[in-house]
Amino acid sequence: MPAELSAELLLDACDRARTLARGEYEPLRDLAHAEALQTGIEVARIARGERPVGYKIGFTNRSIWPLYGVFQPIWAPVWNSTLHVVEAGGDGESAPIDVDLSRFAQPRLEPEIVIGLRATPREATPEAVCEAAEWFAHGFEIVQCPYPEWRFTAAEAVAAQSLHGRLLLGPRRPLRSLGDRPRQIVERLASLEVDLCRDGASVARGRGSAALDGPLQAIAHLAHELALRGHSIEPGSLVTTGTLTDAQPLFVGQRWTTRIEGVELPGLGIRTVDGSRTSSPVLR
Repeated sequence: MPAELSAELLLDACDRARTLARGEYEPLRDLAHAEALQTGIEVARIARGERPVGYKIGFTNRSIWPLYGVFQPIWAPVWNSTLHVVEAGGDGESAPIDVDLSRFAQPRLEPEIVIGLRATPREATPEAVCEAAEWFAHGFEIVQCPYPEWRFTAAEAVAAQSLHGRLLLGPRRPLRSLGDRPRQIVERLASLEVDLCRDGASVARGRGSAALDGPLQAIAHLAHELALRGHSIEPGSLVTTGTLTDAQPLFVGQRWTTRIEGVELPGLGIRTVDGSRTSSPVLR
């Protein structure tokens, strides 16, 4: 008989990069129950020494809602154990990172904009988020899915830590470098563009506005939803604001790179490897 999804089952699937079988679990559609399961996973991760450093917001890109059958943003913690800071070289660019795909269940790649907050936003508006923010950066989120063929309900996605696997954080830039006025900064982030390439060929393009009209708008939405639950974004948190293109499936032997237009941010690059078959250092 299928079992109810549990925090233990979902965390184990994440830890072991395992895809659940369809008959292994009962479908989940209740979002309140899903949030309780995510909280249970958070408690377990903290108990084993992990520390939350911020949030990922998923499904901020409305264009992908029909592809996955999820029609609202979701969120989950980013952990010190799932964050990898990519250092810039002397030329300001970062070297490609080898990523071990054996660590993730059905991994996909999402190019995103990440915002660092020095304070809790005083209200849930893009301008208030701008005033509370300190830096912005380009990031790659590696998302993963324990459900077969990336088919799930919104509640199932939430319960599975909102599909978070890893965040690669690129070089940071001061947010105030984008302008003197909050509205100007909000608009510049919304108008930036990203070109995502696989093995040298462009496969997708996206704009900052794809993330709920802009990265700061996405964080304002998160602040509003957390407030409804009696919570707030903690000072010092980073928030990765959602993919600017559709999530791209990852396979061993690929090279992925990005180029950012409209703001001064270096692109990122990764090479995908099977860490179970190499002794070389890789990002797990």
